[in-house]
This record gives sequence, structure tokens and C-alpha cells, in this order.
Amino acid sequence: MTGATRGSWATVVADEERYRPLYARVLGLRFVNPGGVLCFIFFEGSVALAALLALAELVTWWAVLVLPATVAVMVKLNDLVAARVVRSAALVPDQERDRFRRQMEPAIGTARVDWIRHSVPGVVVSSTPVPGEPPPSAIRKPAPPTAP
Repeated sequence: MTGATRGSWATVVADEERYRPLYARVLGLRFVNPGGVLCFIFFEGSVALAALLALAELVTWWAVLVLPATVAVMVKLNDLVAARVVRSAALVPDQERDRFRRQMEPAIGTARVDWIRHSVPGVVVSSTPVPGEPPPSAIRKPAPPTAP
């Protein structure tokens, strides 16, 4: 089976599949598409890091095998999570998507600023009382400064 006919979830076309890095092809990544430099860092970088840690005697030599395998498992897990996200997003009806987009649009208008009443002493923003707060006449105004 080629990449184009592999299934509806395949994201890489068959012609592009052969140009993908070996690391991505071996792991069978379908949704995460790391480039050559990133694959180099994932594999050779983790081997080099494990070797340096082993040479410094901070870990055993088993880390040279375990660390690249752990990185590969995490990359594959990330690909599986990305697949689940794409599938769940495909299940959301268009109506819900439109409603969500409308809710996320920025609201332009005026806002009531009540925090200034408490942060700047002696300032009364409005004479109308705010529910749950004392009336403006009950707010204690600071005494005028006295000269030394």
C-alpha cells in the first residue's frame, strides 16, 4: 500500500514518502513531519547526550540504548496524540465550529472600570453604587496632607 492509498488519515503523499528522513519512516510518523535536522537531533543528539553522560559516569552505558529509544517513543506518542486531535476535530460539526469562531471573535465596546475606585485613593468614579460594595458616600477619603 502506498502513502496515497493507505487510508484517509495518511497525510504524506507517496511521492514525498521516499524523501522523508529515515527516522520518520522507521517510526511510521503520519501527522508529525520532522525535517532532517530535527531527526538528526532526535536520534544522533540523544545518542551523543547519552554517551557524554555515560563518559561522565552519571549514568550507566545502558543509557546509550535507552535514551534514543525513549526519545523515539515520545515522538511516536506525540504523533498518536496529533492523530487523535485531528480525528476529534473532524467529528466537530460545521455548525459547532462556526459557533466557536463567533464566540472567539474579539468584542469591541466599553467596559466598566471599578478597580480604579480601590486602587487610587479619594477617586470616586461614579455616584451609582455597585452591588456588594458600600455606597460612594461611605468610602473614606484620605485626609489632606499636613505640612511639617
